[in-house]
Formats: sequence, structure tokens, C-alpha cells
Amino acid sequence: MRNSIAGARFSARCSKWVLAFVLCLLAVVMFGCKCYDQPGETLAEGRRRHIRTNRIRSQQLMQDLDAALLLDRPSKLTDKRIR
Repeated sequence: MRNSIAGARFSARCSKWVLAFVLCLLAVVMFGCKCYDQPGETLAEGRRRHIRTNRIRSQQLMQDLDAALLLDRPSKLTDKRIR
């Protein structure tokens, strides 16, 4: 009987911690990092940073595609006609 009471207390404490963790996780998922602005950054600077990041990402994507399609190196094909 005594072990079942101790187990019930542990279960209640554990469930409170799990509930608190789930609520914190839900708050982080809902708000994310948008509630924290970059300190000392204006809207124009933020916009420029986003544009630069997107430009760099698209360049990297094109480099990866060129490497996958073998367009990043000269062709080994000859320009002469073979008979």
C-alpha cells in the first residue's frame, strides 16, 4: 500500500513537470524568435539582411545544381566531327 501511494505522488509530480514543459514548448513554438528584435537594427537594415541572405542562398543553390549537373567544369566533348 505504501509503495502505491509513493508511486502516485511521484506520478503527480512528474505530470506537473511534463505539463510545464509542454506549455513552455508550446509558447516557444507559437512565438518563436519573432518577439526578439535584433538590438540596434532598423527596419531597413533588417530588410537588407534578409535580401542578402536570400541572394546568398540562391547563389549557393545554383552552385550545387551546377555541380550536380556537371556544368561547373569545361566539357570533355570535342568540337571536331569524328568519322
